[in-house]
Amino acid sequence: MEQVSGGFSIDLRRLGTLRELERRGSLAGTARALHLTPSAVSQQLAALSRELGVPLVERQGRGVRLTGQARILLEHADAIAAQLERARADLQAWGRGQRGTLTVGAFSSAISGLLPVALGELARTRPDLRVAVVEAEPPDLFTRLDAGEVDVAVAVDFAAAPPSTDRRYTRTELLADVLDVALPATHRLAGADRVPLRELAADPWVVGDARSCCGAVTRSVCAAAGFTPEIRHAVNDWQSLTALVEAGAGVALVPRLVRPLHRPGLVLRAPEGQRPTRHVFAAVRAGAESDPVLTAVLDRLAAAGASAAAAHVTPG
Repeated sequence: MEQVSGGFSIDLRRLGTLRELERRGSLAGTARALHLTPSAVSQQLAALSRELGVPLVERQGRGVRLTGQARILLEHADAIAAQLERARADLQAWGRGQRGTLTVGAFSSAISGLLPVALGELARTRPDLRVAVVEAEPPDLFTRLDAGEVDVAVAVDFAAAPPSTDRRYTRTELLADVLDVALPATHRLAGADRVPLRELAADPWVVGDARSCCGAVTRSVCAAAGFTPEIRHAVNDWQSLTALVEAGAGVALVPRLVRPLHRPGLVLRAPEGQRPTRHVFAAVRAGAESDPVLTAVLDRLAAAGASAAAAHVTPG
């Protein structure tokens, strides 16, 4: 290919496709995330490669991998995206942040345990601020954040989430959400002050999908305790999960954010030893953190997280 010329231009949509390929690792996964065909993704990458005059992907078996030039470009892509967000934030800052529209994407227990408090306070103090909520988890949540479909992402630190060092996002830590053992009231360990997780190795478990944050955390906590749980019931809905535990169908790990869903026939006990915890954070696109509207929402989310952490010091 020709050497990079001194006056090239970049199509930002194609650059976004390259960023998504880095995240997803395959043309097929990128196509699904962007609602395109794999052929269309390949065409966009080929066009970007022609624009720049350098190879961006190369064949690896049945798939592709990024070239060294692509990885250099992606470092600049993160900076470009952040600078565009700063420009957008500067335009927004013309006002005082009292009026605007934005979307918050969050996982289910954050929607039930954090957002009502935060949105209630925003409705009281900023009645002209319109906030929409969508339920989503990583990695799709961050694809939507990158695309501008979501303005604030509320997520849990686990394998599918971006690392805390990811320069594409500015993070606000919200709370450390402790998980308790949920047992039916008739369980042999229901009267214990603390429950050794190893003693539940032979019990049936009610666990969410491995791709969900709590499903992933439960599996890792059990692995750290030295066993693989027998997952008899695969349930992502907390109402259904607690109903199954109450009925004696199994045991589970339940975050304290969903305590309002707990039932009279279900007991919560702290696990013995170090308490399993999932870390909840909010993220915005890097450069957007000075947007007064986003700042107001992040402040309310942080306050809601602090309130939730203070209220859930001990299991019920």
